Amino acid sequence: MRSQASVLHLDLDAFFAAVEQRDKPSLRGKPVVVGGVGGRGVVATASYEARVHGVRSAMSTREARSRCPHAAFLSGRFHAYREASRVVMGLLREVSPLVEPLSLDEAFVDLERADLPDLEVPTVTDFAQDLRRRVHEATDGLTASVGLATSKLVAKIASDLDKPDGLVVVAPGTEQELLRPMRATIIPGVGPATAERLRRAGIVTVADLEAAGVDELVRLLGRAHGGGLHQMARGRDDRAVVAEREAKSVSVEGTYDTDLSDLRLIEGLLARQAGEVAARLRAAGLSGRTVSIKVRFHDFTTLSRSMTLASPTDHGPTVARSARALLAELVAGPDTGPQVRAGVRLLGVGVSGLADWVQEDLFADTEADDEAEDGELPEPPRARHLGAWAPGMDVEHAELGRGWVWGAGRGVVTVRFETRETPAGPVRSFPDDDPALTPWSPAEPAEDDAVSGPA
Repeated sequence: MRSQASVLHLDLDAFFAAVEQRDKPSLRGKPVVVGGVGGRGVVATASYEARVHGVRSAMSTREARSRCPHAAFLSGRFHAYREASRVVMGLLREVSPLVEPLSLDEAFVDLERADLPDLEVPTVTDFAQDLRRRVHEATDGLTASVGLATSKLVAKIASDLDKPDGLVVVAPGTEQELLRPMRATIIPGVGPATAERLRRAGIVTVADLEAAGVDELVRLLGRAHGGGLHQMARGRDDRAVVAEREAKSVSVEGTYDTDLSDLRLIEGLLARQAGEVAARLRAAGLSGRTVSIKVRFHDFTTLSRSMTLASPTDHGPTVARSARALLAELVAGPDTGPQVRAGVRLLGVGVSGLADWVQEDLFADTEADDEAEDGELPEPPRARHLGAWAPGMDVEHAELGRGWVWGAGRGVVTVRFETRETPAGPVRSFPDDDPALTPWSPAEPAEDDAVSGPA
C-alpha cells in the first residue's frame, strides 16, 4: 500500500446507455436500456433514469420491460462505444504512461508517473476534477466517476461511492475508517456463499472482518482466501498498475450481484459476451481459433472449458455457438451440473490462438445464428435479410440523411432522424426493403485501443 493517494480509478457512468443518450437527443433524460432486445435478451447497461425503476445489468430483458415499459430498449452499437473508449483511454495515456484498462469504460491510472508537482491530497484532487472535466469535453458530454486512494482496492471502491459524476479521494491513513462501516461483500472475494459463511460466524461488516483476525478467517475460509481477506479488510493491496501488453487473448467477463441459476439467462449472457469479444477481434483485425468459457460458482469454485476450431474466426455467432456448447458440457457433468443450477456468480468468454486472418465458415447456418444470438449485443446488422433492423442501430436515408431505428416489424422500419449534432428529429416509417435506407457505420480507425482487457 502506498503512502500517498496516487492510484486513480476512473469509471464512465452507465456507459453504453450514456453513449446512446448522447447520440440520440430525443432520449436524453429518459430511461434507456441497452442489451438483447428479444425474449431471451439480457440487460447490459441501464441509464440512471431506468435504474430508478429497478432495472439493472444482467436482468432479463423481459423483466426489465415489465419494470420499465416506457424505456427505450436498444441493441448495442460497438463502434460508438469503442470510439468513446478510445478517446478516454487516449486522454488517460496523455497524463500517465501507466494506464491499466479493465474494460471499455474503466481504468486505473498511476499518478506516480504523471507530471504532477506533488502527490498531496489537494494536488491530486484538483487533478482529478480537471480530468473529469476533460473527459466530459472530449466525449461530448459523457461523465465519469473517479476514486483516488493508496491502493487499487480502495480506489475502485471509492469511485463507486458518489455515482454518477462523482469524485471521492481517500486520504492516506483513512482507508480503514472508510471501509469499516461497509458490508463485507464490498471486498472482492466475498460473494454470497462466503458472506453466508461469515454471517454464521457473526461477521457482517468490514469492521467485523478486521476484528476476526487472521487465524479465525483462515479457519473459516482457508489459508489463501482467509489471509487475503485479512489484508484487504485493512485496505492493504500492493498490486501495481500495469499498462496493457500485447494481447494474447481477447476476453470479456462479468461478476453479478445475484447468483444466476436460470440456464437461459446464463446462455444469453454468454452470447452477449461472445458478441463483444468478436467485435473486439474485428476492431483489432484479429481472429482466434480457441474459444473458452470461465464459470465461477456461488462457492467460488472456478472452472473453465475450451475448444479449438478448425480455423480462426471473428464471427460472433460462431463464438457464441461454441460458448453455449461448452456450457452444455458443464451442465451435463454429474458434479458441475448441480453447481450451475445452484448459482453462478461470474461468467466469461475468451478467444485465444490469435491470428491476423479469418477463414469464413462457409457452412454456418446464418438463420439459426440470427435466432440464437438474441441475447448478445451485436454489431450493427448488415441487412443480411429484410428483417435485420435492430432497435437503436444507425441508418442513413438517401434523402433524409442519418438517423436510428426506432422500431421494426411486419415489413416496416421506423426511423427517427437525428444525430449527436442535431436537435431531436422527426420520425418516419419505410418499407423494410426500401433501397434508399441503409445501415450506417463510421470507418474504423487503423488501430483500436479497446482490445485490452475484460469488461
